[in-house]
Amino acid sequence: VQLQASGGGLVQAGGSLRLSCAASGSISSINTMEWYRQAPGKQRELVATIGRGGVTNYADSVKGRFTISRENAANTVYLQMNSLKPEDTAVYLCAADYTQIRDDGTVVGRAWGQGTQVTVSS
Repeated sequence: VQLQASGGGLVQAGGSLRLSCAASGSISSINTMEWYRQAPGKQRELVATIGRGGVTNYADSVKGRFTISRENAANTVYLQMNSLKPEDTAVYLCAADYTQIRDDGTVVGRAWGQGTQVTVSS
């Protein structure tokens, strides 16, 4: 299972970006999908989570500004980021918990995307 993230870039403070992350491979179902971010010298931070049924959770630092959504048929998760601040600058990574139903049994795993850089200038 592979995740491909896209949509990062350079934006001025107050601007918006939309990140996408598409899963591919042998997937029976994808359960929780998440966005993380990691800034230089800082620990990885969970930004937003969405369950298969659409229940969402956000870090306090992005509530009201970021919206996570997903398209189950396309195995894709999105992160709409509005009112961006310089402190949002980081590499954004997506993660997905998946299930594979195989002839030799069911496999549950977690896949990670390669990350996409978001830079917000002041």
